[in-house]
Amino acid sequence: MSLAVTDAPTADLYGTALHSMNDPDGHRHWYARYEGGPRRSLGEALRRWCSTVDPTDQDLLARAPGAVLDVGCGPGRLVIELARQGRESAGVDTSRVAVRLARSAGATALCRSIFDPVPGEGRWDTVLLADGNVGIGGDPAMLLARCRDLIGPTGRVLVELDPAGTGLRSNRVRLERGTQRGSWFDWSHVAADAVHGPAAEAGLCADQTWERAGRSFAALVPASEHHRRAVVVPRIGLAS
Repeated sequence: MSLAVTDAPTADLYGTALHSMNDPDGHRHWYARYEGGPRRSLGEALRRWCSTVDPTDQDLLARAPGAVLDVGCGPGRLVIELARQGRESAGVDTSRVAVRLARSAGATALCRSIFDPVPGEGRWDTVLLADGNVGIGGDPAMLLARCRDLIGPTGRVLVELDPAGTGLRSNRVRLERGTQRGSWFDWSHVAADAVHGPAAEAGLCADQTWERAGRSFAALVPASEHHRRAVVVPRIGLAS
């Protein structure tokens, strides 16, 4: 007997992966396949994305002032926690399943690409790129430039990065489980000591870097406003 390979849109297979977290062993057997390279288990990452915030997440949110936009929010653990705290926030994700999960838990979430129009452009205090989401689109400089356009003059972009020494690399990736295959999509990995180049291209500079529990982060701010942080940013009206 031969097993047919099922090709599925990435967003659909990602939704299947999120739903599988309802099963005790649902996180098992999910992989990210790199074109022409290895595959890496996504099990632990999926469990973290679908769980509640941990102390490292809490520390990240404590460093995120004002109104927060969570880019690639997934099922929404960060934006759900921000809503629980009564903070002005929204998540953006292209997965309808992820957005439904975030909304069902009380968060504001928008189903769209970050490169599409977003409410409050130029007025967000913080944009989050957690869980390696600086890789979205496979062009970190382009993504960071987009985030630069979203924040106010004293805003910041908080980025979660790969460990130092692993460089900056772009590739095509797809989700896999068993005979199921998602569509290829562009993705990048950016190390903690490699973010300065794409940040500078985007008009940003690193205001702070830190590590916690094996995870690496940077706070990026507009280069032209690095020493000017006194502008008051108007509040944001959110639309679904």
